[in-house]
Amino acid sequence: MTATLAEFAAQQDARNTNQLNVTKWSLVLCDTLTERAPTDYTFQLDSSGRKYHKIFMYINGKRDSIHAFIDKKTGEVYKPSSIKAPAKGVRYNLFIITEREELLEKCDWSGAYLYLR
Repeated sequence: MTATLAEFAAQQDARNTNQLNVTKWSLVLCDTLTERAPTDYTFQLDSSGRKYHKIFMYINGKRDSIHAFIDKKTGEVYKPSSIKAPAKGVRYNLFIITEREELLEKCDWSGAYLYLR
């Protein structure tokens, strides 16, 4: 069965909306982490990757380490394995409201909330 142009456009709009929501929730996470961190720590979102948003921790304005990975399409949050790749196992999913609320409630600047629950 072939999708019509209107169906394709509607599906593409939905995908774009999902990706915008993931970016919005990722920025909220960065803001929350910065609020809970010591005064010289900040967290910023790097969206340059093809598949993942990366949240970096900055100390005194200098990039220090990677804090988390967030899948741009699915909203899945991962603990980092290295600067280039996430660890296996999804920690949270931003599309599931209860998980998103739990993430924002438990998140801390040190990343302890990203260990398996």
